[in-house]
Parts: sequence; structure tokens; C-alpha cells
Amino acid sequence: MSDCSGGAAISGETIFDRSISELKAAIDERRANGVDVPVPVDAGGGYTHEQHKQNAKTIYESGMLYQLTGESKYRDFAASILSDYADLYPSLGLHPQVNPEAPSRLFWQGLNEAMWLVYAIQGYDAIQGDLSAEQRAKIEGQLFRPMADFLSEGSPQTFNRIHNHGTWAAAAVGMTGYALDERDYVEKALYGLDKSGEAGFIKQVDELFSPDGYYAEGPYYQRFALMPFVLFAQAIERHDPDLRIFDHRGGVLRKAITATIQQSYGGRFFPINDAIREKGLNTAELRYAVAIAYDLTGDVSLLSIAQQQKSIVPTPEGKKLSDAIAAGKSKPFVYKTLELRDGPAGDRGALITLRSGSEADAAALVFKATSQGLGHGHFDRLGLLYYDNGDEVVADYGAARFLNVEPKDGGRYLPENTSWAKQTVAHNTLVVDQSSQFDGDWQRGETLTPTILAFDDTPGASYAAAEISTAYAGVTYQRVVAMVDRDGSGSYVIDVVRGSSDESHTYDLPVHFKGQLIETSLPFKYAVAQLVPLGIRAGYQHLWKTAESGGVPAGAQSDLSFLIDDQFYTLTFTSRQSLGAFLTRLGANDPNNNLRNEQAMILRATGKDAAFLSVYERHGRYDNDEEVTVFSGGSVENLDISRSGNTEIYTVTPKSGGEIRILFSDDTAPAAVHQVMLNDQSISWSGPVGLHISADTAQEKKGEN
Repeated sequence: MSDCSGGAAISGETIFDRSISELKAAIDERRANGVDVPVPVDAGGGYTHEQHKQNAKTIYESGMLYQLTGESKYRDFAASILSDYADLYPSLGLHPQVNPEAPSRLFWQGLNEAMWLVYAIQGYDAIQGDLSAEQRAKIEGQLFRPMADFLSEGSPQTFNRIHNHGTWAAAAVGMTGYALDERDYVEKALYGLDKSGEAGFIKQVDELFSPDGYYAEGPYYQRFALMPFVLFAQAIERHDPDLRIFDHRGGVLRKAITATIQQSYGGRFFPINDAIREKGLNTAELRYAVAIAYDLTGDVSLLSIAQQQKSIVPTPEGKKLSDAIAAGKSKPFVYKTLELRDGPAGDRGALITLRSGSEADAAALVFKATSQGLGHGHFDRLGLLYYDNGDEVVADYGAARFLNVEPKDGGRYLPENTSWAKQTVAHNTLVVDQSSQFDGDWQRGETLTPTILAFDDTPGASYAAAEISTAYAGVTYQRVVAMVDRDGSGSYVIDVVRGSSDESHTYDLPVHFKGQLIETSLPFKYAVAQLVPLGIRAGYQHLWKTAESGGVPAGAQSDLSFLIDDQFYTLTFTSRQSLGAFLTRLGANDPNNNLRNEQAMILRATGKDAAFLSVYERHGRYDNDEEVTVFSGGSVENLDISRSGNTEIYTVTPKSGGEIRILFSDDTAPAAVHQVMLNDQSISWSGPVGLHISADTAQEKKGEN
């Protein structure tokens, strides 16, 4: 969709008007060409798979157009396609490429069948009142009821599962129940097949969202699951208003919509866990969610999100959204520094985002101190992602999958999703003994969660800390991340990583940085004749070792600078132990070219304990048009790791003066009060971690420290 920042299109046409005009043109073209309803053959990405997906949307869109325009051609078109499916469905056995864990008939997995039904039943509901009794009997008796039965009683392992697949199945069957006035379907969808409440939609809402609206599988699947959650909730609100579904658990479904938006940068979701990195705010699920949320809340900041999306949904809520934009009511969405607690009770860690401002392109630091994230989770506790100036700086790989690309395993998750993308070394987090957290066992990982040690959202001096002592046997892993205003402009991103044990280990800290490496002070020896993998398992087998450096003394300060678009970044770092380092390229042991060609630096320390102190900053500029380059390097004068009593002190000294200190006590009791003397000054703080900024730095000048 073209730019809609002005709120209305040419000649007073609203975004909704334009979206409906485009939809009518598309549906009219499909009517003219005819719609194929093929016998299922292909897995994800193949012709029959994609055709059935398109047909469900065509049924839905035609029904919506009939509801909006009253033009019978759209009713008849939807009814004709539904009649063809009513002829086909009774003849189908299981799909020829069926996933035995999630059986289906139209598609290779039951998830897609549930999605098909969610779309199609809405289209049918919009037209059924103007169909003949004979048409309704055929469509309901030969299509919708058999499909709802198959997805519920015929697929109990999915229908009763607390998982996004279960959510889609419950929504499909429940919405069918409302449309067909079949209360049994509704109650099974709400409360599980035995109607006990131990499964079903209400249990999904209770178990999959935290009190803050964080979804256990992460933002990519939160986006995916939002559609059945909000569409079925809307149907519940309409038919069973006494359930007050949008007020359930303190309005957690409303919170989930804004939480999903907060988990994005540059219009794309944070790609944690099994995530397709290209997915973002413009997805269909978010378009529906934003329209429904605005209808419920009247939050005008949601209008700015709708303006970023390519179209408006063809519903009354979509029209209301469009009219508000046309009336000039839109306000910018406020991106926040926030802690999204994880777990039904909010006690299973948190996803924490530190931001330098409320703007969409302000710096953002994502700290993943969450639970495993079920089967779609990765082994990346206390992982870090860093964004700035509209770009990824330190990135997460996301999933190894080419969604719906048939030659790539039918669009399914690739073997490299397990052998690389889920492994700890694929993330920006501590790796012990070149192995993955929880020995790569996600079910074990699901039972073990981090502890949040600190969170402070002070503007210009925000920080968070967490620890986990169960990711690796006998090793306690702690991390502190901070975002502190830098003199002049921009922010320092400060990262403290600590591992401790009673036995000696190898501690690796990967940094998956973007852009072009410009220079480094590390004495790398580059591989020029032959590349070899960095290791043999746990993801290391996929990394080409392109350079190696050893013998960096304990306490020595090193740096690495790289260019992203027109901005330079410098990472300055030190360690309590002597360091080795590697530069790597992804792609080893990848005969099918399933992995992207990406780079990383991996720092390595050996001993019972390890401590890394790192600072990221943006500086200078690279103007290709004017042929002007300003590269001054980092502004960090000195990094130091020291102790005072039972407190470890991590000090960053900028060249402009002053000092930034992260104070980490050995006593991790949340209410404990600590005190140290530094330069004849008494510094006190409560809890395990404190942040102190001394004179001549930005915060002291602002009087905020």
C-alpha cells in the first residue's frame, strides 16, 4: 500500500476504501478465472497446498465483501467454492504426505486444516442466512461438521494440546460451533474434549500467556497465535458476553496485542526461538489484532501501527480503524523499556527490552531471560540482541527454514534448525565446553528457568540482570546488560557476562555481528589456504574457522570495529582471564546450502571462572555520495574488572571523563542492601546489581543519577 501518513488517499478515499477496492478487483479476477479445488497432493509450498490456502481466503474475503456490499455475486462465489469442497471432503483419506503427529486431510498437517476452517467458517457465516436450506445442509453436513469432528474428536492429541496448534484447532471448532449453532462444539473448544477445563481455549489463554501478555513461544509464534486467539475471543464476546473474555486474567489478550508490537524493531519481530526473520507488523494476524484492539480500547497509538501495514482488514473494525486515521487521530506508538514476565504466574524469567528512546529506530537491547519456549524454543538463556539506528547490530539467527518453499524439505523446519539454529553457539550467549544448554534437551530445559536479579527502566541509565545455574551442570551463569547515554549522542551498550564453577571449563562468548569488519586490535592469524570447522558438534560443526587469535592477557583491552550502512560500530572488551578469539563463517557441513552465510567473533576463556566486560557504541559516518568518512574509533578509554569485598566492580571509563560502574554483589538476595567505598565515596544500592555513574558523564550532567 502506498504511503498513508496523511490519513486518507487521493480525493478523500480512505485506506479502507482503497483496501476494499483492491480486494474487489482481486476477487472479481478470481471469479472470472475460476477456482480450482484440487485433490490434495503436495506438502507445504506445493501447488495443491497453496491453492487450498488461497481458496480459504477467497471464501472468507467473498463473504466479507457480500456483507459489506450486499452484491450477490460475492455470496454466490463463496457458496460455489464451499459446495465444491463439500463434494471433495467426504472422499478424502489422510493426506498422502501426512505428518503422523498432526494428521490432516486437505493439508499435510492438521494445523493448516484448522487455519483453513477459521477462514472458511467466517466466510460461510457471512452468507449462510441468504443460502437455501439445501445449500446449507450440503455445506454443513458434508464439509463443516466432518471437518470440525476430525479436528476435535478425531485429533485429540492436537486439540487438547497447550500449544499454538491447539489454539488454532480450538478456535476453528468453536467458531464453527457458533456459526452452526452447535453448542457441543463451542463447549469442547472452550473447555477441552471432556469439557473439564483442563484443556481448550480458556486453558490456552491461562497457560500460554504471562500476566504481561508475553507468549511462551516468543513473538514470532505470538503473532501467529494471535489470530485464532483474537478472532475466537471476538466470537465469544459476541455470543457469550457473560464470559467477558477480553477481561479474562486482567485483560491479558488485550495486553498480548500491544506486547507483540513491543517485541519488534524496524517493523520486524525479534527473531528469537523458531522465527522467520522476515515476519513483522505487516502480517495478516497483526492487521486483525490491531483492528480488534483499537475497537476495544480506542488507543490512538495503534493507528500509527495500522498506517505501517499494507492494508486494512475487510471488517467493521477495519473500517472504524480507517475512519479514525482519516480523521487525523493517529499518534505515534510508544516503544518502551520494559520487562515482559514469562510464565502463567509471571515467575519463569522475562524478556527484557532496553531502549534509548520511544522512537521506532532508537537503540534497543533485547535480553532473553525467558523459559525454553516449548518445542520451538532455542538453547539461548540470557541471550542478547542489539539494534540501533534502524539496523540489526548483533543478531539472532532465527529459524533454519524456508517457509512453504517446496524444494527445501517442503517448507518444513530443516535438519539444520536442530543442528545449528537451536544450538547455543548460534546465539549471543555463554557457551560452556562447546556444548549446548541443557545438553540440547528442550523438555528438560522447559522445567528450568532463569532468575531475574534486576530491572531498572531509568531513562538513559537502564539495566537488567539475570542468572541461571541449571543450563550447564555445576556452572552458574550471570549476565548484566545496560544502556547508558553517551556524551554527545547515542548510547553505550554495556554487557557483563560471568560464568563460575568448582571445576575448569572452556567458556565461549559468541558475538554474531552484522555489517563489514573494518579493523580489530586482536592479532588474528587468518586461514588463507584451507578452512576447517571450529568443532564437531553442538553447532560448531557448521562454523568455518576463518581466523584465530590467542594469548590476549587477562585484563587487556581489545576492540573490533565494523560498518553497517553509513554508521560505524566499535565493540571494546576485556576479560578477567586470558583470551583466545576466533572469527567464523557459517556454512560448514551444509551440503544442501540451507544456512545463510553469516559471520561471528567468538571469545574464549578457560578456567573455573570467566568474566567478560564488553561495550558497544555507534560513531562516525560513511557518506558514499559525498565521499566523506568520519571514523574515530571507540570512545572508551579504559575497561576494568576489580573487586571490593564481596562485590565485583565493572568499570567503563569514557575518553570524555567520568566513570560508569556496574556493581555485582556475591549476595544475590533481592532485598539485600550493599555498600562499597570507591575514591573516598560511599556507594550503596539494593539487590544484587547496581549501576553507578560518576561525574562528567551524561547522566550526572542531567542530574538523573
